[in-house]
Parts: sequence; structure tokens; C-alpha cells
Amino acid sequence: MFAIIGILVVFGAVIGGFLMEKGQIAVLVQPAELLIIAGAATGTLLVANPLRVLQAIVKGLTGVIKGSPFTKARYLSTLKMMYQFLNKVRKEGLLAVEMDVEKPKESAIFKNFPDFLADHHAMEFVCDTLRTAITGGVEPFDMDQMMELDMEVHHQGAVLPVDSLTTMADSLPGLGIVAAVLGVVITMGALGGPPEEIGKHVAAALVGTFLGILLCYGLVGPLAANMRKSADDHNDYLHVLRVLLLAFLKGAAPMIAIELGRRAIPAHARPSFDEMEKGCKGHAAGAQAAAA
Repeated sequence: MFAIIGILVVFGAVIGGFLMEKGQIAVLVQPAELLIIAGAATGTLLVANPLRVLQAIVKGLTGVIKGSPFTKARYLSTLKMMYQFLNKVRKEGLLAVEMDVEKPKESAIFKNFPDFLADHHAMEFVCDTLRTAITGGVEPFDMDQMMELDMEVHHQGAVLPVDSLTTMADSLPGLGIVAAVLGVVITMGALGGPPEEIGKHVAAALVGTFLGILLCYGLVGPLAANMRKSADDHNDYLHVLRVLLLAFLKGAAPMIAIELGRRAIPAHARPSFDEMEKGCKGHAAGAQAAAA
């Protein structure tokens, strides 16, 4: 939502300032220039990237419009879920959760947290880690290395569409110059004609440069920056899961492991200790009452 508001502010400020200087808005409407710039930029994106990256770009742009899902409520929900899960492991052993990690969508614990199940990589990150722990024979240090490697590979894949969109943004000013040069070529061909006609061609050429720069710094560049922040947010979320899982596998009690995970949450989304304790213990009490 804020991304849409920001885009409207950018274009509103530019067009509003132009109108305040008595500019004619019709002069900025140059479909041919926009076709050259946007079409060429889209073409370079198609040439430079495989289909999977293009699909990731579309998915990332959709995520920018929706906003980051990693809010305080999401983290608090995850801490509740992991507290319940780790408590079950402590009381019944790792083998008791084997079916939960093999079929998480059928798990009595996980199915109460649809946001977690919808995040396929986070779900696989937790389940694969616990599946490895159930097999036994893996030291906590090696488990940490596995999780770190998983996070690194995922983050590299997550920033690929960001880098591609950033490259496209960097190309827009140059493509604006291409459109402007073509406009100058047309203008040179119109020399000797009416001054009004030459003026229109010059204006169209300048609008090409204007559009290239505006689309780069006012639209595509900021969208790419927002997508990078989203990728970083997801990596932070996985880091929290990594910290609390590793703490538990090293022998920490569930509440201690959850507290370590809470402290790894970025400051802007971190719930307080009281919120975490109330949420976890309240959730556990509710689960016990339902079982009784």
C-alpha cells in the first residue's frame, strides 16, 4: 500500500510542479517515446533473464504492493508455534514429531498457523532441519552449518530478481537518450518546415530523456530497492528460526530457545518478553484445556 502511495506522490509532485510552471500536460503525452523506452527495457529484461527469474520479478512486485508480512504479529505467531512444537519434542521425544515434519500440512500443530504453511521455504527450512535431527548422528555445529548454507542459497536466489530489476532501472536513462536521439533525427528531417512542427519534435525528443530518468529514479529503482528489503526481511525471519532451533538442539529448554529467537528478531518487529511469554503460555494453556 505504501509503495502505491509513494509512486503516486512521485508522479503527482513531478506533474504538479510542471503544471505550476504553466506547462501543457499534453506535451508530456508521447506514446512513441514511451513505447521505445518501456519496450526496449522490457526486451533487455527478457534477453538477460531466464523464465524463473522473470516469474520471481512478477512475484516480488506483487509482494511490494502487499507489503512485508514479517510484522510483530507474524513473529509472535511463529514463536507461539515453535514453543508448542518444542514442548512436544521435550515431553515426547523427537520421534513423536516425525509425522509433523514429514507431512506438515497435516500436522495438528502447523495447520493452526496458515501463514507459516504458506511460506514454503520457511516450512521446508524447519522441517528439513528437524528431519535431519531425527535421523541422529549430526552435531549441533554441523546442523548450524546446514542451516546457514540453506539460508545463503535461498538469499542468493531471492536477490537475483532484484539485481535484474536494478539493471533494468540503470538502463532506462540510456534508453531515454536513445529515444531522444531518434527524436532529434526526426527533427532534423523536419528542418525547413513550420516552426511549430519542429518545436513538437524537439519537445518529443526531450520528453524521451525525461521519461527515462523519471522511470529509473522514480519507479523501477525504488521498486527494486523495496524488493531487496523484502528479501532481507525473509532472511531475517529464517535467521530467527535458525537461532531458536539451534539453541534447542544444543539442549536449551523450549522457553529459553524461544527467548533467544525473540532477541534475534529485528528491533522494529520484536515483541516484548511479556508479549512473548503471555502468548506462548496462553497458547499452551489453551492447548491443554482443549486436550482435556
